[in-house]
Amino acid sequence: MAYTTFPEMLAADGSMTGPLVLGFAIVGFAAVLALVCDAVQEILFGVVAHLLPLLWPDRTPLNVKYGKWAVITGSTDGIGKEYAKELAKRGLNIVLISRNIDKLHKIASEIEQDCGVDVKSIQADFSKGQMVFDHIAKELEGVEIGILINNVGMNYPYPMYVSEVPDSTLWDLVNVNVGAVTHMTKLVLPAMQGRKRGAIVNVSSSAELQPMPLMAVYAATKSYIKSFTEALRIEYAEDNITVQHLFPLFVNTKMNAFSYRLQETSLFVPDAKMYAVNAVNTLGMVKHSTGYWAHGIQHFFLRLPPVWIRTLIGEFMTHSFRSDYFSRKGMKVE
Repeated sequence: MAYTTFPEMLAADGSMTGPLVLGFAIVGFAAVLALVCDAVQEILFGVVAHLLPLLWPDRTPLNVKYGKWAVITGSTDGIGKEYAKELAKRGLNIVLISRNIDKLHKIASEIEQDCGVDVKSIQADFSKGQMVFDHIAKELEGVEIGILINNVGMNYPYPMYVSEVPDSTLWDLVNVNVGAVTHMTKLVLPAMQGRKRGAIVNVSSSAELQPMPLMAVYAATKSYIKSFTEALRIEYAEDNITVQHLFPLFVNTKMNAFSYRLQETSLFVPDAKMYAVNAVNTLGMVKHSTGYWAHGIQHFFLRLPPVWIRTLIGEFMTHSFRSDYFSRKGMKVE
C-alpha cells in the first residue's frame, strides 16, 4: 500500500505505521552511529598521542625527521619556554622569539648550558603588527627551520565585557593571536616546501570549542587558529609538512593569573613543563591534540553537550574567574 501524505501514515488510533517508524529509526541510528564514531575516534587519537610514545620511544629523532632548527614564538615564559627546552633536549638547535631581550638572553644561556645546542635569540613584539616580520625574516636567513612552534599569544588581563576592553588590547589580541601565527607560518613555508619536510605546530586553546562570554575576542582568535590550521594541513599535505593543532585546557601560567585556582598545579591544571613534555611527545603522532593526557579526558566529556550548553558553562566559569580577580584586588564585582 502506498502512503502519499503524513495523515495517511498514521493508523486509525493515531500511532505511526511502518514506513514512518522505519524512517525515524534510520535517522536516529545514523545520528547515534555518527556520535559513536566521533567518540571512538577521539579515544583512538588519545591512545596514539599519549600511550604510543611510551610504548615506542625510539622514533626517528625530530632533528632528523624535520630539520636542525626549531623556532618558538613567545618563548621566554610558560609553555613556549618549556617547549623550547624540551626540543633542545631532543637535539634541536633553538631560535627564541620574544619581546623581552633580558629574558631572551637568560633562557638562551640556560638552554645552551643544559643541552649543548646552538641558540639564536630574536627580539620581536608581535603586537606591532606586520612591521616586525621583515626583521624576523632577515634574522632567519640561512637557518634550516625544521619546526615552527606558533605559541605566542595573549589574553585579557581578566574576564571583561567587550565594552570594557581597552582599544589597544583589542588590537593587540588580533595582531598577536591572529597575525603572528599567520605571518610566521607564511614565512617558513617556502623553505619547508623546497625540502619536502618540516613541522608547524599552532598552539590554540580549548576556548575555541565554543563562544566564551567575557573572553569573547580571545576565544574568537583561537577559533581562527583552529580553522587556519585545519585548512593549512590540507593545502600542504603533498609537501610532507606536518601541521599540528594543539588546544590545551588550563595550564598554570601567568596568562591565567586572574584566578588563584589556575595558579595551583594539579592533575588537570599542569604546570608549563609538564604540559610541554607531553605535548612534544605528540608531535608527528597526531594531527590535533590537547597536548596533555588529562586534558584529553576533559576534552572528551566537554564536547558531549551541544554548543549552547558549553557556552553557558563557559559564561559561568568566566564570571567565576572575574569574581576571583576582583576579590583578590579587594574590589566589588561589577
